[in-house]
Amino acid sequence: MYLLFQLQATIKMTHELKKIVLAYQAAKEKGMAATLATVVALDGSSYRRPGVSMLILEDGSMVGAVSGGCVEKEIKRQASSVFKTQVPKVMTYDGRYRLGCEGILYILLEPFNPDETFISLFWNIINIRADFQIKSYYNKEEGTSKAYGSILKTNEATIAFRTAFEASGQTAVFSQKMSPCFRLLVMGAEHDAVQICSYAALTGWEVIVVVPPDEQKSIKDFPGAHEFLPVAPEEFDTATIDDQTAIILMTHSFVKDLKFLLRLKDITPIYLGLLGPALRREKLLGQFLEHSPEVPDAFFDSIHGPAGIGIGAETPQEIAISVLSEIISVVRQHKPIPLKDKKGTIHSR
Repeated sequence: MYLLFQLQATIKMTHELKKIVLAYQAAKEKGMAATLATVVALDGSSYRRPGVSMLILEDGSMVGAVSGGCVEKEIKRQASSVFKTQVPKVMTYDGRYRLGCEGILYILLEPFNPDETFISLFWNIINIRADFQIKSYYNKEEGTSKAYGSILKTNEATIAFRTAFEASGQTAVFSQKMSPCFRLLVMGAEHDAVQICSYAALTGWEVIVVVPPDEQKSIKDFPGAHEFLPVAPEEFDTATIDDQTAIILMTHSFVKDLKFLLRLKDITPIYLGLLGPALRREKLLGQFLEHSPEVPDAFFDSIHGPAGIGIGAETPQEIAISVLSEIISVVRQHKPIPLKDKKGTIHSR
């Protein structure tokens, strides 16, 4: 009997799973089979941590990556047997001898052919921004087994990544707690807002551009934007803001920024950035307090202004990197420092 244990992870890579499901749906329409590769365990260190996945299609194309690009060729080679037999397997990749990463990856390769019930449930989870779990059953040794595989679990349902798979309970379990895709509300439509939208979309964030209704732009002007909302500040629906949502105020209009800030006063976002110098921030918050003197301290604790990390940014593109870097550091609760000055491992364990 295999040793049963559970490893918990909160790596929150829902946006990568979205890309995998989309790629699978497109491949299915073309009649192509797919194999999913998931890093389920790690001894030592590696470029990315357990939980990261990639999809290999029957035509040899791949969606996603589990490393910086060095492991993927071996995964593709080993996936060929899964395509032939439709039996999952665990492969290992020893980076100590090949990459200098000082780690051994344990990668689960499994047929990926979820049914329509899975697809419907998955997109409903994404749309309602609900938490869910992914559990992968494997053993920490090379070999094949029909007992290996993954499931998606919610409070209402449990559905396998492939048809006819049922967890036996006689394997190790790698469990991931998945949160809604991280979301950024960009309130503004000037050139720098376009840059922040583009860069944030590249990270996998869902970007919603919020502008006053008289703005003469559309979603086509914001590459990567998930949604474009022309709405007056007084009518903006704050109920859509959850603990996976950051906000950046950058309308370049003092009055509009103040109106949006007043609309946000009853929520406590994980991050609320104010673009512009400290003097503008103090003037903005001063007038804000004149209108809303009873706002709790927690609201002010969420405000970051001037938004961004001091990296000497000058151009709109550099400022976007500065702002997004601060958002990541706040969300991950990490103080930004050069990695050469960090003691211990790069990633927290």
